[in-house]
Amino acid sequence: MTIEVIAKVLIPLLGAVITYILIPYFKAKTTAEQRDEIYFWVQMAVQAAEMVYRERGQGALKKEYVVGFLTDRGIRLTLEELDVLIEAAVKELNLVQGK
Repeated sequence: MTIEVIAKVLIPLLGAVITYILIPYFKAKTTAEQRDEIYFWVQMAVQAAEMVYRERGQGALKKEYVVGFLTDRGIRLTLEELDVLIEAAVKELNLVQGK
């Protein structure tokens, strides 16, 4: 099996897991106000990481920066929950930037 085939199978599967399991779990554990504040800080951290690490292919460094930024501000979520929020913020930023 090639990496492309594996990616084509795993990406939709991961999307489904995130959509139907992790997001409802996250919503059950927080209030709407808490989610809004957390997402605001995730967006700020993603934008800052994009400015600090401008080169393509530095996704791991960007993610490390975002997780550190959020942890320093007392945002305590699991890595899976952070992944969901970070991915959403990155997709939103890419849409705004026309990428």
